[in-house]
Amino acid sequence: MTLFEVWVPEKTVKLRLDGGDRDMERGDDGWWRLDVPGAGPGTDYAYVLPDGDSPLPDPRSRWQPEGVHGPSRVYDHAEFSWTDSAWTGRQLPGAVLYELHVGTFTPEGTFDAAIERLDHLAELGVDLVELLPVNAFNGEYNWGYDGVCWYAPHEGYGGPDGLKRFVDAAHARGLGVVLDVVYNHFGPSGAYAPMFAPYLSAAGSNPWGASVNLDGPLSGEVRRYIIDSVLGWLRDYHVDGLRLDAVHALVDHNAVHLLEQLATEVESLSTHLGRPLSLIAESDLNDPTLITPREANGYGLHAQWDDDVHHALHALLTGERQGYYGDFGSLDCLETVLTGAFFHANTWSSFRRRLHGRPVDGARIPGHRFVAYLQNHDQIGNRAIGDRLSATLSPGLLRVGATLLLTSPFTPMLFMGEEWAAGNPWQFFTSHPEPELAEAVRNGRRREFASHGWAEAEVPDPQDRATFERSKLDWAERDKPGHAEMLELHKRLIALRRAHADLSDPRLDRVEVWHGDQHVVMRRGRCVVAANLAPVPQTVSLRSVPSKVLLATEQGVVLQRDRVELPPETAVVVLAR
Repeated sequence: MTLFEVWVPEKTVKLRLDGGDRDMERGDDGWWRLDVPGAGPGTDYAYVLPDGDSPLPDPRSRWQPEGVHGPSRVYDHAEFSWTDSAWTGRQLPGAVLYELHVGTFTPEGTFDAAIERLDHLAELGVDLVELLPVNAFNGEYNWGYDGVCWYAPHEGYGGPDGLKRFVDAAHARGLGVVLDVVYNHFGPSGAYAPMFAPYLSAAGSNPWGASVNLDGPLSGEVRRYIIDSVLGWLRDYHVDGLRLDAVHALVDHNAVHLLEQLATEVESLSTHLGRPLSLIAESDLNDPTLITPREANGYGLHAQWDDDVHHALHALLTGERQGYYGDFGSLDCLETVLTGAFFHANTWSSFRRRLHGRPVDGARIPGHRFVAYLQNHDQIGNRAIGDRLSATLSPGLLRVGATLLLTSPFTPMLFMGEEWAAGNPWQFFTSHPEPELAEAVRNGRRREFASHGWAEAEVPDPQDRATFERSKLDWAERDKPGHAEMLELHKRLIALRRAHADLSDPRLDRVEVWHGDQHVVMRRGRCVVAANLAPVPQTVSLRSVPSKVLLATEQGVVLQRDRVELPPETAVVVLAR
């Protein structure tokens, strides 16, 4: 027997099963329910609303085998045979993250194919694998941020069992799994939930669509819809954490913000499961309130992405100053973010033309609550041609950047292929089957970059399958000259971070940074990191007596009494007395 239930507070609804429609019983809470004997796992079903005869998928569907427009299928989480009973989880402090997109991580683009590459990640030394959104979206391939079924993994990747096999296999290798989830909007095609109930806000929208109803009439069940989705990924799929997309677009004027409510309920689930569960926010606000403990009147999330660290490193290494890079790129800027996490901390943002952000108290908020990166899906894929840093920087500066990132006081994250300086781009791609939507996305993308000086013909067509195919990793490249050495450097840096407590110490108030003409030095306890960004050799003061070189990105490093001679574009980690 299966209990079918759906929230439709202001209409009637029928259950379509076996080609016929069945009446359901309405409860006082706006939920309609019906017990159906014999309708076990594998049974297809849908709902019919009074304003149309077309069957609609369940807003809480766990399985959409025919895509987001097709019927839902009954799925029983208890039928999957897990093998990770000994898994105790991975906490975020001290971890290294690795972001990947299932569809382009391997040629096949499935969960099962990704499993075959997990040994590579374990050997690299990462702790948590972060998947771009995998919930069901319309079309064959997509970044995942157009998802519309917030409980069902995309069938093209392998559906619910495929995701479970991936998580189970990751845990067997000592790897935790983080899912990127999107609750600030529904995708533009296949979003049927708002036809059932007021899931959308009448008060406004964000850049991706109508805002979700978090504080308007009947918003309680909408909030529950999101919270139950969050708990389901963590509980039913054994996922270890979630990255919450663009939380600044969650408009919530309740006394208890949705993020605080999520943190409270996830903490309760973590206590029950006996393993750490992490919530990581993406936010454009530069507001440490998100990651301040609830006991100190914060929301209590575990971490947030830190774009300021990315911008500081990217602008410094590349020399780019357009758009939001305009305020970044100086060595003073790098010093600010390495010691204070945010560059804009109630300071003037020329891009926004206003004051932006709030300072971080480095004595109270640890650096591991900031996820830092040189590259990620946004910062690569939202460039006009999706070019990685490997297309811009010299090998020497790539190695310098990797060293600064992986010896920083933050939680470092790599983007798939970054560890071997992958040469292929990672571009913006979609596969909307509706011609009008496809054309709107195509033209919108071209107009956006034409306004920044790009010729429209140079901007890849997101609807062209070739755009998707060229974004897939070339695994044969990993072992080729130049790439293999970069991979080895990343392995050594991650191992060094793990071997020396000073390099994983998250206390921002203990980080010392000084710099000179095209060089920077960062002291982490007894470990001192020096980087020469210049195309010529430099002698750099260490302000301490070095005892030995722990790692150098180039040969020819010479230690002196209280300084080091660095070849061009070289970074070194030394142990000081």
